[in-house]
Amino acid sequence: MAQSYLIAVLALVAAANGAPRSASKDNTLKSGANTATTCAACTVIVSLIEQLAQVHNNTIDKEVEKICDLFPDGPVRDGCDGVIMTFGPIVIELLAKKETPDVVCHAITLCTGTCHLFPAPPIGVAAAGEAVRSRLSQQHQADVQKTADFLAKSMTSTSKTNDDPLPPICNLPGLHDLCEIIFGFANDHLPLEDADHDGFSGHTETFRGTNWRGKDCAPDDSQTYPGARPVDDDREKDSNCNGIYGVNPTTGVPYEVEMCAGTNQFGIAVLGDSASAHFHVPPEFLTAQSITDSTFKDILPILENEFDWPMLSATTAYFNGTASFPNINGPVNSSYEIMRSRNRCMHRDYQNIAVNGARSGAMNTTIQAGLSRVTGDHPLLLTYALIGNDVCNGHEDTVADMTTPAVMRANVLATMEFLDSRLPVGSHVVLMGLADGRILYESLHDRIHPLGQLRGDVTYAALYDYLNCLSISPCRGWMNSNATLRNATTQRAVELSAVLQEVVATGSYHSFDLHYIPNPIHYIAEKWNAQGGETWQLIEPVDGFHPNQLANSLVADIIWEWFSNNATYNGLVPPINPNNAMIEKVFGDQGGY
Repeated sequence: MAQSYLIAVLALVAAANGAPRSASKDNTLKSGANTATTCAACTVIVSLIEQLAQVHNNTIDKEVEKICDLFPDGPVRDGCDGVIMTFGPIVIELLAKKETPDVVCHAITLCTGTCHLFPAPPIGVAAAGEAVRSRLSQQHQADVQKTADFLAKSMTSTSKTNDDPLPPICNLPGLHDLCEIIFGFANDHLPLEDADHDGFSGHTETFRGTNWRGKDCAPDDSQTYPGARPVDDDREKDSNCNGIYGVNPTTGVPYEVEMCAGTNQFGIAVLGDSASAHFHVPPEFLTAQSITDSTFKDILPILENEFDWPMLSATTAYFNGTASFPNINGPVNSSYEIMRSRNRCMHRDYQNIAVNGARSGAMNTTIQAGLSRVTGDHPLLLTYALIGNDVCNGHEDTVADMTTPAVMRANVLATMEFLDSRLPVGSHVVLMGLADGRILYESLHDRIHPLGQLRGDVTYAALYDYLNCLSISPCRGWMNSNATLRNATTQRAVELSAVLQEVVATGSYHSFDLHYIPNPIHYIAEKWNAQGGETWQLIEPVDGFHPNQLANSLVADIIWEWFSNNATYNGLVPPINPNNAMIEKVFGDQGGY
């Protein structure tokens, strides 16, 4: 169980630390962030071990002894065993002496400096950690020094799949393979299992599989994939994977022609960040009193999706509810579901090209290349939704590391040129404005974080301060008690949104028309408040940063309300296909997902 907390912290920091790992500025920044990640992971793990002992009325040693039994066999269980083997005896000794998690992690040298999540002792956590360490048994002192030396030497250890250093804790026994899963795979944002290299997979349980893109119904045929134009009217086979093929025996007309020709079908795609990917760490992972024997049974598929839930997101959700997912709940709606309900011919034609931490520069240089569309395919309705990372980072001088309007303009224009060369004629591109993230601190700062639910001792304000102290906050500018800094961050977001509006007003492209929509977060908050809800109920509880499942559904609702009722968006809402009922009668669920 301890390992899952490490997973959650590592994934949260990796996902929200302002940019993909390969986009960090230099090795010094990477080393500092990775050391801080190790410290945060240690603090969370130790805190939850302590809380679990209290919940189960166990001694610390009994809790540690059985903690790894809750994981399925595989890399997660191996990682847990490695953590317990390395630190278990020392942590048991220190928690039995009622030391705080901050002090414990300083004592075992996984933390340095003055940052603390829990109330600090009068002499400070660093001095307290050193004093505690000096009172350990000689064997434990030797073990701590051995681990400290090992971690110091491993600061330059890199992932096998890229050149970036992994957090040093990843080099402990049993953890390296697990960290490779978290940080290494899917760095090119394409399906891991794609035998025909058409950008689509026939598998759900794989990195960037059908949870992210429509199912490839012919995994060995590179000319068959969702969104393709039908070959020979799909008389013999389903060449665009929408589940409609064959010839009507009564009329002699191919079903694809009879049911889909002239219905103005187009697919749905998003180029976005972790909000579009629907980043979600289940709160029960960090809430001691909510943990049961089944809490972590689905941890591996959650890892495979990088703690993202695109199949339930505002753009590409295709499930009609969350009943299939024990680790998330709430209403489900999406642009894809709305479009498919209007025209079942575009079944499976969705792509979620969203990447945790994406900014406009990374989108322009690497991420957009993951879009699988060629000019001969059906058109796309594509949303460009980078709603925060261009103003969000964890650096101490956060304003200096925000994207400037000039750089934003250059990045967005370069992406538009790329799309103009890639998208089929008749496509639509919608640029979404940045969020006003002041909503985060204003609605959450005095509430209790899941990590503090047992004792009421960790508020979001305390968590934000801790992450800022470690310089690993997802967004120092907005997740901050300094109102002046929060306002400055919003001002830059407004400036970058103005750039997007200018691009729409002045841009003209061959393959698509351009539209702008404001960020919908404040609009859905106002709507939710008017119904008696509170704004904090729309925000992910673990990271205190992303829109949650309820918010994703409301975002889809309000965007399509705008598209349907505003003449500015003419052409984005296609007419209802009059053949939908016949498609359902003949082809049922069209092969599902």
